[in-house]
Amino acid sequence: QVQLVESGGGLVQAGEPLRLSCAASGSIYSFTAMGWYRQAPGKQRELVARISNGGSTNYADSVKGRFTISRDTAKNTVYLQMNGLKPEDTGVYYCNALIWTSNYWGQGTQVTVSS
Repeated sequence: QVQLVESGGGLVQAGEPLRLSCAASGSIYSFTAMGWYRQAPGKQRELVARISNGGSTNYADSVKGRFTISRDTAKNTVYLQMNGLKPEDTGVYYCNALIWTSNYWGQGTQVTVSS
């Protein structure tokens, strides 16, 4: 069983940066992929960014050029650097680990961007 613990959420003003962290209980180098998803009130959970086992990344169009996903395999931690935050980035951000076909989720961390 993989445990994922997110941290770094909070309340910021539009344009400010924020960095989220996700600490995993296992070796993330062995995971198929890790990613960040978000869910805004009344909306479905959506993919924000993902990094594969090989290090390739992909992003939602809405965050390209503003968000960066990275990992530290020595610390078993994945990060999401969010720059130029907008009010529409508000939501609960969830860390996800994909191991073969099994998905694991963190408890989520709230990000609120005020205008």
